This record gives sequence, structure tokens and C-alpha cells, in this order.
Amino acid sequence: MSRLAGKTALITGAARGIGRAFAEAYIREGARVAIGDVDLARATETASEIGAFAVHMDVTDQASIDAAVAATAAEFGQIDILINNAALFTAAPIVEITREDYARVFDVNFGGTLFTLQAVAKHMIEAGVRGRIINMASQAGRRGESLVAVYCATKAAVISLTQSAGLNLIQHGINVNAISPGVVDGEHWDGVDAFFAKYENKAPGQKKKEVGASVPYGRMGVADDLTGMAVFLASDEAEYIVAQTYNVDGGQWMS
Repeated sequence: MSRLAGKTALITGAARGIGRAFAEAYIREGARVAIGDVDLARATETASEIGAFAVHMDVTDQASIDAAVAATAAEFGQIDILINNAALFTAAPIVEITREDYARVFDVNFGGTLFTLQAVAKHMIEAGVRGRIINMASQAGRRGESLVAVYCATKAAVISLTQSAGLNLIQHGINVNAISPGVVDGEHWDGVDAFFAKYENKAPGQKKKEVGASVPYGRMGVADDLTGMAVFLASDEAEYIVAQTYNVDGGQWMS
């Protein structure tokens, strides 16, 4: 298990959940990993547990992004892989969406992805690195959802950005691709479930049971279901893959 031996990866939002699972999988494959997270205390704790490097990173703040990229490059020499994983979820009927919530979620989910991608791409180009950039999209970016307009729009934008950045950056030897998960269980689902309990008048936990039952595979995903694709897209095996978004969702969406 050394497909990423000698590589350095920066993973945003990696102090917990899916990001942490990516970090653990990359370390198992021989990579050195920087855990970028707005919660530095949690990132430091996670890094100490799995043998990674923690760095404070607020993806809505360009100075913070640039500092995290510089710190990671200083620690490991260069950055070979970026996973844009940091994201927020929100839900509301169309007539209740606020400009504040719209701006907050777009700033993290799309702006954070764009400007972190940009900062790391600049580093890769200057360092002469043939890099890999992996964006986290979602099945929500493949379609509209009645109560999830803003979140869906951010993830659709991530898919579009992956296509444009992939076409632009491959000339520098940087492959940009994305992973589109379906419903993934984890601590974040308490918040997601609460939105639907509020707007669909459901009992706590009911929405989670319903979406799990609707997955053709037979259950919700878990973070470890996504790590194989994340390792593959970062490896030499994916050299000829450019600007693609891969569904890893138990059969929820076919494209």
C-alpha cells in the first residue's frame, strides 16, 4: 500500500469526518498529510492521532489560505495533492433563503474551493509539480432539491469549476477531478436531519432513515466508502483522467 509514497497532500476540512478518512487513507498509502481546518485545536488533535501535520485554514480568508499553503510547502517541501473538502450545508424553502446564508455557504463551498485550488495550483506551477487536485462535489450538484437550492447550486458550481480548471491546468501537468458522494452518514447528519425535521415536519431521525432506505445499495454511505476513489484520483493510475466528476453514491445517480 504505497501508491502515494513520497507525495504530500493538503486536505481542507480534515479534522473530522470525510476529510479525516481521506487523511488516514493517504497516510496508509505512504503520503505525508497536512490537515487544514478552521478548528486548529481539533486539527492538531487529529494530526497527533494519525501522524499528520496540522495547519490552521479558513477557506473564506485568502491570507489564511496562502499561509496554510506556505506552511505545508515549508514543512514538506512541496504539495503534490489537494483535496478541497471543506463545506457547509444549509436548507430552506425558496421564499425563506437569506442573503446572509447564501453568501456564507457560497463563500465556503464554492469560493473556498476556487481560491484554495488557485493557491495550490500556483504553488504547483512554480514548483514544477505534476499535481492532483480533487474537489468534493455532491449528488446535490447533479439536480435541484426543493429545500436545498443554495447547497445544490454550490455543488453544481464545483462540478463546473472542476471541468474548467481541469481543462485549464492540465497544460501545467495538473489533473483536476472531483468526487460526487451521495448521502454519507456522520456527525454532520444531525444538522441535516434537523433542517428536514423543521421544514418537512418529520420526527428527528426520520429523514435519515428515509434517505438511507432510498439508496439502491441498501444503506447510507460512510466516509470510508469514498477513500478508494480519493486514493485512485491522486495516484499515477489516474494520469489520463482530466476534468471528470465521479459518483460514489451507492447507485443514487447515474451519469
